[in-house]
Amino acid sequence: MRIFFRVALACLLTAGFALPTQAAETEKRRSSSFKHDYSAYYTVQRISVRTGCFPDKLEAVLAHIAVETGHKPVVTSGHRPHAGHSQHSRCFAADIRVPGVSDRAILAAAATAPGIGGIGQYCNGIIHVDVGPKRTWNYCSKGAAKRTLARYKKKRSHY
Repeated sequence: MRIFFRVALACLLTAGFALPTQAAETEKRRSSSFKHDYSAYYTVQRISVRTGCFPDKLEAVLAHIAVETGHKPVVTSGHRPHAGHSQHSRCFAADIRVPGVSDRAILAAAATAPGIGGIGQYCNGIIHVDVGPKRTWNYCSKGAAKRTLARYKKKRSHY
């Protein structure tokens, strides 16, 4: 009979110590779920594209572009640790495409995103967005794309 009571007491003590620990872990998980999860607003081109370190501000920019254009941006390049002085090396930048949406519409959506820093355009249809210092650029040769980016730069200066 003594053995039975010892085993029962041991089980009660074990359960008593385990329940508060599980409750605390559950509470920790719940509190982090209140944080915005913007990752549903974009996809990645390949599984090797690093987006896990994106700050909320950059994810909010991508979410804004998704809402404004009605399509999810596809991140073609995210964190690149050996990118020198680029915002990509600090995980503050994303190169994106938005299938089915013109470059002009993407640039317009990016220009109105709260917290946007740099907006760049490349000739291959990729748009660069980051949360660094405010600036714009266009690496295309002469033509309409350059004028388009200049127009959005002027509009941004009014905000």
